[in-house]
Amino acid sequence: MQTLHVDANTWMHRIGPRLKLGTLAALGLLLFLTDNLALLGLAVAIGALLYFSIGLPVSEALKRLRPVILTIVVVALFSLIFNPIHVAVVTVLRLTALVLFAAVVTATTSIAAFIDEITALAAPLEKAGLLKAADIGLAVGLVVRFVPEILDRYRAIREAHEARGIKIRLTTTLVPLIILTLRDADNIAAAIDARGIRRH
Repeated sequence: MQTLHVDANTWMHRIGPRLKLGTLAALGLLLFLTDNLALLGLAVAIGALLYFSIGLPVSEALKRLRPVILTIVVVALFSLIFNPIHVAVVTVLRLTALVLFAAVVTATTSIAAFIDEITALAAPLEKAGLLKAADIGLAVGLVVRFVPEILDRYRAIREAHEARGIKIRLTTTLVPLIILTLRDADNIAAAIDARGIRRH
C-alpha cells in the first residue's frame, strides 16, 4: 500500500506535527482573508519551493499534484463563467497555494504522527463527553492514508475503460470506485474490530 509520506530527512521533516498543522491552519485563514494577487502569487511560489524540496523526484511530485490541479482548473473555469477574471485568478492562486502547503505537511508528517496529534487535540472534547479522541485520530489517519489508494484505483478503472474501448464517463467510473472503496472500508472496519481497537 502506498502512502503520502515521503521518507526523507529534510528540515521540514524535523518540524513537529503540531507546529506544521497550526501553521497550515493559519496560512489557510490568511489566504482567504486577502485577494491581493502579489501576496497570493508569493504564497504559491513559497509553497512550490517547499513542496519541490521535500525529497521527491520532480516527476513524482507533479504526478501527485495532477488530480488536485485538475480539480482546481475545473473550479477556476466555473468561477470564470460566473465571476470577473480577477476573482477567478484569486480563486486559483488561493487553492493552489493551499494545496501546495497541505501537500508539504502530509508528505513530511507520518501517519502515526498525524494520529497522535489529532488525538491529542481532540482530548478536550473527549473530556467533555462529546466523542472518543482515539476514534477521531484514527479516522483522520485512515483518510490521509487511503487517499493515494483511491486515486490509484480511479486510474486503474480509467485504464480498464480505455483498454476495452469504453467511453469514460463520470457515472461509469464513479460507481465502481465507490463500490470498491466501501468494500475496503468494510474490510478495514472488520480488521480494526478484530484487533480490539474500538472497545466501545
